[in-house]
Amino acid sequence: MSKQKNVNTEKKAGFFSKRAGQGEGGKSPAHLPEKGPIDENGREILLSLKNVDISFGKGDKAVKAVKNASFDIYKGETFSLVGESGSGKTTIGRAVIRVNPCAAGEIQYKGVHISGKTSRTIDREVIRNIQMVFQDPAASLNERATVDYIISEGLYNFHLFENEADRVQKVEEMIEAVGLLPEHLTRYPHEFSGGQRQRIGLARAMVMQPELVIADEPISALDVSIRAQVLNLLKKFQQERNITYLFIAHDLSIVRFISDRIGVIYKGDIVEIAEAEELFNYPLHPYTRSLISAIPIPDPKLEKSKVLFTYDPSVHDYSEDKPELTCIGNNHYVYGNKKEIEEYRAIREKGVPMKSVTFRSEAEASTATVEDENMSDEPILDTPIHDTGSKLYALASFLLPPIGLIAGLIFKKFKHIRNYKACKKGALIGLGLIGSILLLFGILLVSALI
Repeated sequence: MSKQKNVNTEKKAGFFSKRAGQGEGGKSPAHLPEKGPIDENGREILLSLKNVDISFGKGDKAVKAVKNASFDIYKGETFSLVGESGSGKTTIGRAVIRVNPCAAGEIQYKGVHISGKTSRTIDREVIRNIQMVFQDPAASLNERATVDYIISEGLYNFHLFENEADRVQKVEEMIEAVGLLPEHLTRYPHEFSGGQRQRIGLARAMVMQPELVIADEPISALDVSIRAQVLNLLKKFQQERNITYLFIAHDLSIVRFISDRIGVIYKGDIVEIAEAEELFNYPLHPYTRSLISAIPIPDPKLEKSKVLFTYDPSVHDYSEDKPELTCIGNNHYVYGNKKEIEEYRAIREKGVPMKSVTFRSEAEASTATVEDENMSDEPILDTPIHDTGSKLYALASFLLPPIGLIAGLIFKKFKHIRNYKACKKGALIGLGLIGSILLLFGILLVSALI
């Protein structure tokens, strides 16, 4: 009897196993557990990607956008995923919310498998607990719906209010929390600026009281003055509600100051994962160094003398010794083969911070300045302002071909190349037309005489 009671207690708790998302006989849990699995350092693992592959297309035309991605996100932290456009950042974010299916591997939320087929209960709980803030604040909002309905839609779908007064109170509290006014609720998205629309998108996500928010470049489409306000809002919600962020971005200068840990992705491969300061002090993978060297410096003189570090993938020889993501200590993971990992580990053990940004000396900088000035003497950079190639020149040359040819030669002499081509084209067409008319007239005259 007591044994049966224990089984019923476990069912009510919503899971059979604390470490994995399956219980006896491979059954899925009825509900998500209250807490996720705990790692060896005592941190709660909220989200875990294990050897995830994401492909688009089928057969020979299939493109693998993400390859063998593995990382954990801990409760209450901000984990940033950075890389250039097309590297697979957004693809991973969309896979977490189950928009992009996984071709291989699995995604676990609180130790429960959520990629692939899940029960309806688990599906609804995941939708509520994982929200997304999209990159484009205009395209992500329904233009035909009021702000009130946009924010309330999740509340309606999950019945997260007791009555209409409770719903209105929750929506008004949320709209004020993101820096807008209750009077804005009756308006439509097109009546707001980009920063205000992004606040509405943030309110829509936060009103669901999520545990994990995927912020897909939420500030890249905003003015610089508005970016800090949105970032402060994200931090405010994290402190007040213990929200976990998967922050997707390509600007490392912003990522450094808001992230607890950073993952760097290059063409679908996670090449480095470390804590924020650890990554900036010891950017071991050359691609990470290239991203850091590209961060703008707010001093024009220093920026002009800065030497960019360019990443060349051909420096790696993976023909025999295949690479993998390996921990080299200090919770620092780097992607490389055995030889590279040994080199990375030796550099890290020295404990000397690496310099990703170097500057030219004054003599080198002055030489570069002279070279830039000499480049301005090249004809391709010395195009006259009024060299527009206007159609009026072509029309005038068509009507008066001889004058058009003369004008074209004058334009060519003074390097008005577009104007010269327009006059030449109009004059040649005009001469061709005149020649055709004369030829036709001659044929008619000869036929009349005969």
